Amino acid sequence: MTGSIPETLPASQNELQAMAYTDPLTGLGNRYRLKDKLRQLIAERSADPAPFTVGIANLDGFKPINDLFGPSAGDQILCQVAHRLKACIPDGATVIRYEGDEFAFLLPLIFERRSAEKIGMMLKEVLSAPYDLGDRNVRLSASFGFAIHPFAGEAYEDLIKSAETALYRSKRRGRGQITVYSTEIAEQMKRATQLEQALRNAIIANEVDVHFQPIVNLANDQVVGFEALARWIDKDLGFVSPSTFVPLAEERGFIDALSETLLRKAAEAALSWPKELFLSFNLSSAQLIDPSTTPNIVSIINRTGLDISRLELEITETAMMTDPDTAHRIISELRASGIRISLDDFGTGQSSLSRLRDFTFDKVKIDRAFVSRITTDSASEHIVKAIITMCEGLNLEVVAEGIEDFAEALKLKALGCGMGQGYFYGRPVDTEKTLAYLSEKYLDYEPVEASESEDA
Repeated sequence: MTGSIPETLPASQNELQAMAYTDPLTGLGNRYRLKDKLRQLIAERSADPAPFTVGIANLDGFKPINDLFGPSAGDQILCQVAHRLKACIPDGATVIRYEGDEFAFLLPLIFERRSAEKIGMMLKEVLSAPYDLGDRNVRLSASFGFAIHPFAGEAYEDLIKSAETALYRSKRRGRGQITVYSTEIAEQMKRATQLEQALRNAIIANEVDVHFQPIVNLANDQVVGFEALARWIDKDLGFVSPSTFVPLAEERGFIDALSETLLRKAAEAALSWPKELFLSFNLSSAQLIDPSTTPNIVSIINRTGLDISRLELEITETAMMTDPDTAHRIISELRASGIRISLDDFGTGQSSLSRLRDFTFDKVKIDRAFVSRITTDSASEHIVKAIITMCEGLNLEVVAEGIEDFAEALKLKALGCGMGQGYFYGRPVDTEKTLAYLSEKYLDYEPVEASESEDA
């Protein structure tokens, strides 16, 4: 009896160690296993300077899907990801679940940037296939960050930090991106972090503003509405383009706070316009996979007192592609609440016609890429004409974006386009200048006091 006790202890210790090094959900190793293996490899390569690579992958848009379908569905996706990664990593490599929806790799035989990018492309393709949740399939993309030893760091902590920096860079560039760490990227990310903090502070201080660009009826050049556009001028950074700070807010996870602030400001400004004018506002891709989008928007509009039927939300094709089923549900909810929906940048996506078939929209906005060449390129003219004719058949309103001169406006009128927007009709301006613009267009117009403007 006494002799059997020592024999069981090593087995128990091994089991405990295995448990400590294993992710209980996926069965992969965890970050402790990665740390152990990486330090071993660093020690082995101390005498042999041959490089190796560490990588981290993050699932794009996982959290909203997890929130929408529940933790059980999220766990199913994570287990399927683990199975795919384990099946396709190279011999001698290690894959672990790093944390949450992130997985990490130790790649002893990947020595340089191109090889890291190549394996990243392979892994990205593997993870882009649909995930089976029983009653539905969902699609996810993945972003990757790689760091090569010893150039990106010689110690475990430095390598992981460099891989995380590369991953952040990928996320900032959009979905499904691959980045290999470099000192230049580190500097860019440092500046991005500084910009992020400045933007967060600006949102809290109510310093991000809204400008408005007129949308006109091309038949009579009368204003029918305005598109709200974000503008930010920082006291230290100066003017920061929305093409820079809006994606940053989305990638860093505070696009909701930014969007809600801007929508509230835009709706409050619209209270002083003539009641027949609509407000057009852009919806981010993150909001199209967030189940709280509709109640949040409706709540903001109700609190401001704006008639919800005056609100139009612009959605791009790209924003709908992450999870079309969820996007379809949110769009249906928004329309049921009385909000109109516009398909923005039409013609530039991968499947514009199928989007018109599968989704219900009220309006289509023809991308400026076609409008800008309508007077010089016959193909662009025919494409615009075809879009207008098709929309007439589908009972959809049409807006041509990016009209910059009289010739373009005249051509669009001749083609029967209903509405237009662009510098020819007015640049985006702040609330005060928008009211002045309206005073010029409506000779008898006087700005409506907010308390009188709606049935608030």
